[in-house]
Formats: sequence, structure tokens, C-alpha cells
Amino acid sequence: MKSCFYLIFALMLLISCQEKEQKVPIETKKEDTTPKPKYDLNTVVVTNDNVVDFLTWYGTFNPEKAFVIHTKFGDIEVELFEDTPLHRANMVYLIKKKYFDTTFFHRVVKGFVVQGGNSDESITGKMRKNIGEDYTIPSEFTKNRRHEYGALCAARSWDDNPEKRSNPYEFYFVQSKKGEHHLNFEHTVYGKITKGFEVLDKIASQPTDKGEYPLFNINMTVELK
Repeated sequence: MKSCFYLIFALMLLISCQEKEQKVPIETKKEDTTPKPKYDLNTVVVTNDNVVDFLTWYGTFNPEKAFVIHTKFGDIEVELFEDTPLHRANMVYLIKKKYFDTTFFHRVVKGFVVQGGNSDESITGKMRKNIGEDYTIPSEFTKNRRHEYGALCAARSWDDNPEKRSNPYEFYFVQSKKGEHHLNFEHTVYGKITKGFEVLDKIASQPTDKGEYPLFNINMTVELK
């Protein structure tokens, strides 16, 4: 009789343990719902195939529209136009990449333009390769943006470039007081100097060789405001 009692008790204990085991929640791995960025900024290479999509995407999350160029002659403060969104986003992207910190004002023509964004340093070429050495930006012409004194404009190739696409790396400021309006709708104007016109004029007064290259390097560092 006792053996029967112990058997029943053991069965009840076993059933109770099984019920408890069934009530223990099973830990499941939670799915990562964090949205993935469309582009990995550490690995993306900009090309003509993705340039519009990339810069549109990048510009959405990087709304800055002003920057400062530091030179040995002083600072130049610049406003970027919102109605040239691809050029604005590209400038912000390159500034954040520290690209311009490897470059010079490499072309100086007093009474005309001061051009920057390139150098003969190997680091500049290496950075272009990593960012995307072959892409260009579609022109963004607007009737209100003119080649006035202090205008920020995109350099471009004039050979085999019917769409007037911009070089993404090289820019120039109009230094002519009367403007250079024959260049309207030939080069995209995407910003303007707001402070530091005297610095622009000092740079324009530097001696150059016959190729319009300054005899002494005019380095720059650029940061967003």
C-alpha cells in the first residue's frame, strides 16, 4: 500500500515539474529593426551612376548651408544656396571628408577669379580616388544665380561636356568687382561670400607664374558653420 502511495506521489511530482518547465518562457533573439543607412559613408564610391541618388540622400540628413575657409590671409565665410541642392550636398560632403584641407588655391587671375580645390600633393589624388575620382555633378542653373563679385561657382570641363556638368572638387570665386556675367549659365553658381571679401582680394593679388599658379602655396582648411 505504501509503495502504491509513493508511486502516485512521484507521478504527481513529475507532472508538476513538467508543467513548471512548460511555463518557463523561451528566450528568443530579437530582430534588429534599426533602419540601415542607404549608403555606407566609409565605403561608398561616388560615380555618375549614383551621384544624384547619393547626393539627394546625403543632403537630406546633412542640412548645413554655410562654411568658413581659413587661409594665412584671413577667413572667408560662405553661404551655400538651397536651390542648388546637389552642389550644396557635395560641398558639405567633401568638407566633412576633410578633402579641402589637402588642397590649395591653385589658380589666381586678378580681376577675374580665384580657384581652389586641387593641389600637387599625392594625398589629394588619393582622397579623390577614395571618394570617387570620375564623377561629375549635373548643372543646376537658376535665373537668380549670377556670376557676381564673391559668387561661389563650380569649375567644369569645356571638352565633350554638352550638359555642362560640374567638377565636384574644384570651385572658384568671382573676384571681378563688375562680375563675370558671360559665364552665367555656363558654370553653376551655388553660393556666395558673406564675409571676407578683403581676403579674396589679397589672394587675387599674389604673384603667379605664366600658368596662373601662385608662386607660393596658398593652403586652406575648411569647416562648416
